[in-house]
Amino acid sequence: MSKRGGGNPFCPECGKAATGNFCQQCGAKLGGRFCNQCGAKVAPNAKFCNQCGDKAGDGGGHRAAAAATVGGPNLRWWIAGIAMFGLIIVVGMQMVSPGGPAAPTSVGTLPDLTSMTPIEAADRLFERVMRAITRGDSAEAQQFMPMAVGAYERARPLDLDGLFHLSLLERTAGLLEEALATAQQILDQDPDHLLGLHAAAEAAAELGRDVEAALHYRHIVDVYAPQMARQLLEYVDHSGITDNLLSGAEAFLAAR
Repeated sequence: MSKRGGGNPFCPECGKAATGNFCQQCGAKLGGRFCNQCGAKVAPNAKFCNQCGDKAGDGGGHRAAAAATVGGPNLRWWIAGIAMFGLIIVVGMQMVSPGGPAAPTSVGTLPDLTSMTPIEAADRLFERVMRAITRGDSAEAQQFMPMAVGAYERARPLDLDGLFHLSLLERTAGLLEEALATAQQILDQDPDHLLGLHAAAEAAAELGRDVEAALHYRHIVDVYAPQMARQLLEYVDHSGITDNLLSGAEAFLAAR
């Protein structure tokens, strides 16, 4: 966290006055600059990250790409195309609010992130984006999408569920290559993971790589029963997706 005249703290990312662990304007973690690409801490005056070499301090990386994509002229089509899928996500997502849906917050304001861990903050922003999408609220989705992507990058290393959320956000923002790469990180750890296979199949299909998508969908068909028998927490939390994976995969394969 930096200070300017009078000793007031300011966010190192957006420059707004900020207190606590996270900026309530942009969601950035306070207490120092962090690389947008790998999440490593960056020296105050450094122009590049000393871990991955990415340009530092200009809001670049995945967050800038997400902001540019969802803010473009195709936003209305993006909102329409993802709205139903977003609704499935929200209905099935209980991990963010175990006792039920989180209380709504007013448009343009962040939930209180100051007392949350990095992954809790990322999950809450994920929920905020998905709820905005189901309402068809493009302005709110556009505002919070790059914050959510950046929050997951800062929360690394991510578990498989966190990687699925990040891949979904990237795909929703039109960052299809990034979404596919993130899905592959799931499959590198668990080649039969249904959410990883689903994320990879969807990203590949949207990239026009139907052969690659078909391989992932075929894999879903082959492992669906034993995987669902595992009753993984993320499968239960995303039951709105997992309960329909088999029929969706079979429909894609039948249409080829």
